[in-house]
Parts: sequence; structure tokens; C-alpha cells
Amino acid sequence: MKDIETIGLIGLGALGMLFSNCFVKSGKRFVVIADAERAERIRRDGAIINGEHVCFEVRTPEEGTPLDLVIFATKAGGLSSAMETAAPFVGETTCILSVLNGISSEEELERRFGKEKVLFCTAQGMDAVREGNRLSYAHPGTLVIGERAPGKVSERAGALAEFLTAAGIPTEAVPDMVRRQWGKLMLNVGINQTVMVYEGTYRTVQQPGEARETMLSAMREVLTLANLEGFALTEHDLNQWVALADTLAPEGMPSMRQDAMAHRKSEVELFAGTVIRLAKTHGLDVPVNEMLYRRIREMESMY
Repeated sequence: MKDIETIGLIGLGALGMLFSNCFVKSGKRFVVIADAERAERIRRDGAIINGEHVCFEVRTPEEGTPLDLVIFATKAGGLSSAMETAAPFVGETTCILSVLNGISSEEELERRFGKEKVLFCTAQGMDAVREGNRLSYAHPGTLVIGERAPGKVSERAGALAEFLTAAGIPTEAVPDMVRRQWGKLMLNVGINQTVMVYEGTYRTVQQPGEARETMLSAMREVLTLANLEGFALTEHDLNQWVALADTLAPEGMPSMRQDAMAHRKSEVELFAGTVIRLAKTHGLDVPVNEMLYRRIREMESMY
């Protein structure tokens, strides 16, 4: 992999703002990628991150030239249009990362840009809360990156992990990336959906009670499904992800709860929707995820 000198990011949600702020503070050659309408708004308003005003250099597709690293940080529903907006910034040697939730965005990026450009990634441990152009967070979390195929850590994954860590984004390169993505899916299915349905914060599932039991039950359904899909998650893995969730700022909240408060459609199809569809192929019952899916759809129908 060639040395990384230029970076672009598309999608200024909570994670996009957090990572963009890190790149700006690091002094790296960094741009936000946006269509013309969003670009004008970002240039005008900037962002308020943990109380500090931050300005970003913004480029539109018409101003696009190939970059060394492009990070996709949109919502899942916006990935298709984001790929077209970012296409002028992707060249022969561009490395692509997705910090989207779920287990499917890398495959979509591979189909559009080629498998050789895409590294697999999960973002974990962040407790960022976004309201408009304002972002607050206590824990910047960690990126975990690696190749699709299990094995040793590749040279490019190791080099990128070092680069991102030096830029202020703690990053770990691992040899079992897709298994890690299933672990993150397990956590998201539990914590995102439960906090949304119980209309709470991280504290809601950090303390004993019905909400925490719902989260754990939803996660165990994913654990069983992952093993049927060939990814050997264990109760130990589940406990590690729960321990991570218990470190998050109690008054923070996951993205789906933030979506509900803003009356935005959530990513329930990425979570319970994925679990329900895959479970059917194995004849597996997933009643907790079915309940969460049904309840979230009811909540969204009232917006």
C-alpha cells in the first residue's frame, strides 16, 4: 500500500464528525466530500465539537481528484448515493474504509470500486451524540480493521492502523475481521434497538432490569446465528462486548435512539431485519429481535 498523504471522508453524522475533527487537529491533508448542497451548508456552518468550533475543507464531486484514503461514514440508506458522490475521489491506489453499521457495506463498496481497494472495519466504543452540527463525546472509541479473509494481519492493514492511530483515531488491525464484525453486530442489535425501544440512554441497559435482559437476549440470538453462519462467537465474546457497553457515558445514547428523537428512520433493517432474514434460512427462532423489529416499525410509523 502506498503511503497515505491525502484523506477524504463522506458523511458528517456522529462518527464522521468525530473522525473529521481528529484529522483536522492532526494537521493531515484532509477534506470532507459532499454534494453541492451539503458542501455549502458545511462551509457555512462548520461544526461545534465538544464546545469548539471546527471548520472543514470541503470538496464536491466536480472538484474531485483521487485520494489515498476515502472513509465512508454515511447512514446505510445513503451509501448508494455516497458512492457516486465520492467516485471522483477514488483512484487506482485509493484505500477505502467503511465505518457504517451492519455487515454489508463493504460488499457494496467492493462491487462498486473493486475488492482490492476495500478494507473491512468496525467502529466500537464511541459514545458520540450529535444534534444538528453539534457533537459531544467522552470516548472516541476504537476502529478495528482487517482483510475479508481470515489469517495474519496484512501489511496494508497494519500500516493503516499505525497511520490512523497517529492521526488521533485509535485503530487495531486484526486477523479475524469478519468475525469481529459479527461481534459488533451482536452488540448493535442489543444496545441500539433496546435503548430506542425503551426510550432511554446507555444507563438504561447498564443497570439491572428488563431493558438489560432484553439487550442480552437479543445479543444471544445473534450469537447463535453467527455460529450457524460459520463465525464462532462465544459467551465470552458476548461478555466482552457487554463490558465495553458498560464503559460508555451513561447519559449518552446510540444512533438509533438519536434517530428516534429526531424522527428519522432508523437502521433497524441492518440489525433486527438482518437477523430475522438470516435466521429464516437456518430455521432459527429469534423472538426478541422480532419483537424489537415490530416495536421499532410501530414507533417509526408515528413520525
